[in-house]
Amino acid sequence: MTGIDQQLITGLILAGGRGTRMGQVDKGLQNFRGAPMALHALMRLSPQVGEIIINANQNLAVYESFGTQVWPDQIEGFAGPLAGVQTGLQHCETPYMLTVPCDSPLLPENLCACLSSALLNDDADLALAVTLEQEYGITRRQTHPVFALMKSSILPSLTDFLQQGGRKVDAWFQHLRITEVVFEDSNGFRNINTLQELRQFEC
Repeated sequence: MTGIDQQLITGLILAGGRGTRMGQVDKGLQNFRGAPMALHALMRLSPQVGEIIINANQNLAVYESFGTQVWPDQIEGFAGPLAGVQTGLQHCETPYMLTVPCDSPLLPENLCACLSSALLNDDADLALAVTLEQEYGITRRQTHPVFALMKSSILPSLTDFLQQGGRKVDAWFQHLRITEVVFEDSNGFRNINTLQELRQFEC
């Protein structure tokens, strides 16, 4: 079965965090190879989806200068990625939404195609990216919960979860039909969380 027509998918870049591990800076606006990390994510995501929304809670005008819609969390106090996903779904006008973090500027160019095929084939609510990581000679599955393609119809489920005080992504996933997609190259899912990592991956 083929994937979903990209015009039916809205991309959401999650840039609403505090950037605590990077010294309380706006991670999405940190320069990486000559451009803000969120702009790298935008350029990689744009060819894969119909339109893009950015979720940000600070420096909104700077993000708007990228030429896309920018929306802050509905829940105050930097409530985490699920608050950003909720905001994205509230403003999503397509049947599907693909989420990516602003601090993964090397995200896979086939992310949407692979996730959308799995979502359709497995009749799931949400398709999740997974990589196989080698550590001390042992292979372990590493899930990447903010790299996810979902049906926009799951908004009521997320809203109920958040209203009950839920914040953990994995806990919300237990309420959904999930399918996992294994990607071979883990570099595309690498989060840049610290200034040291930013310098390291620029090379």
